Amino acid sequence: MSSVSGSAAGTPSGMTVASATVSHEHHWLQEPTEPAKKGYVTWLIIAQFVFFVALLGPAIVGIGLKIIDLQNQGAIPATGGNAAAAVLGGWGALFATIANVVFGRLSDRTTSRWGRRRIWIVLGTIIMTIAFVVMAAAPSLTMATVGWSLAQLGANMTLAPFIATIADQVPKFQRGKITAAVGIAQNVGILGGTFVAQIFQTNMYLMFIAPSILAIAAMTIFAFVLPDRALPMKPPRATFYEWWNTFWVSPIKFPDYALAWWSRFLITFASFGFTAFRVFYLINHVHVAKTDVAGVITLSVLINTVCLVGASFLAGWLSDKLGRRKVFVWVSTALFAIGTYALIHIHDVPSFYILEALMGIAYGIYVGVDLALVVDVLPNPDDSGKDLGVFNIANALPQTFAPLIGGILVYVGDKGGNNYQLWFTVCGVLALIGAVVIFPIKKVR
Repeated sequence: MSSVSGSAAGTPSGMTVASATVSHEHHWLQEPTEPAKKGYVTWLIIAQFVFFVALLGPAIVGIGLKIIDLQNQGAIPATGGNAAAAVLGGWGALFATIANVVFGRLSDRTTSRWGRRRIWIVLGTIIMTIAFVVMAAAPSLTMATVGWSLAQLGANMTLAPFIATIADQVPKFQRGKITAAVGIAQNVGILGGTFVAQIFQTNMYLMFIAPSILAIAAMTIFAFVLPDRALPMKPPRATFYEWWNTFWVSPIKFPDYALAWWSRFLITFASFGFTAFRVFYLINHVHVAKTDVAGVITLSVLINTVCLVGASFLAGWLSDKLGRRKVFVWVSTALFAIGTYALIHIHDVPSFYILEALMGIAYGIYVGVDLALVVDVLPNPDDSGKDLGVFNIANALPQTFAPLIGGILVYVGDKGGNNYQLWFTVCGVLALIGAVVIFPIKKVR
């Protein structure tokens, strides 16, 4: 999975002459000043929703159910659920990290007559769907890992250019409202994905593949509606050094960007520190029966999403009206840190639902404002896809490290792999640091 990010202009970004490509001293693109087209905004939200139904159902529920299925077949030891989740989640997120940055840069430089973003948005969704076929049919953890890794590659081939269109098309005065709507669509999509996963939990093919086919249709329509433009000329051939720099934005030259990057990294780490182990946390810590876990997750995500939607809408609207971003981001991140730590003290399902509501409010405020803050501190509109790809490392890399580190720490002093007190304490502290690093940002109020 990857998060939302953006660029800046209604004309093609990434189109520069050779000197500008290397030095960034000249910008051929201006930030958009006209309101984004309604058709674009409508399908941006619809496509985001459908895509996340397809991607997050497998991510939140499907992986755990696939592991349980492999355990029932004897392909994974009965006590190896957390370790298997760490392997699947870690490899998938590694592929997501690389794909998001590479295809963000490629979309900046694409010279197709269809525009820079369209071809990658549709092709990535198709690859994700094919990968889900592999995962659904996988007879072993190895093949399931291959399928999930390829699905993450395809998903981020889509997401990098898809999110870059926000900065291409949306002016500053609309960013809070539109990015909040995109964040809401993403999280409602997560809810939809959990419902789909619960309904089709006994049929891996329907659970993994059916929503993804709908995602192909939604992204194809979005590609037609998108006012994407072709580059008028081929950009200079990138050197090896420039491609290597695809994965880098100088924190010294752009400190605000770096601080926003670390804040996103830390809250995402905390979030996936829980998400990666949610199924087995509920089974082993809250003592939910395996047959009931999908239903509990679905209801908890529903509660979380309802609270998130309301908080996100209000935060995005207030952020635009007040012209302030930082206070919303640091307060929400601090609240999320407290909620993550509180997971340790939850031992029954009703209490878990209450905590999900509180965390939904905290994360909703974050979702409503953080993307607008990120777009405001982007270093260079000419390289929006590339810079957003680098920023999305902060969203994807924790999805690699959180399952792997958590997969070690939950076994410290507990052979069953249920030391959630240690693991959620670590996650809570890191999220709190993510709130603190927002304070020094200067470019955004």
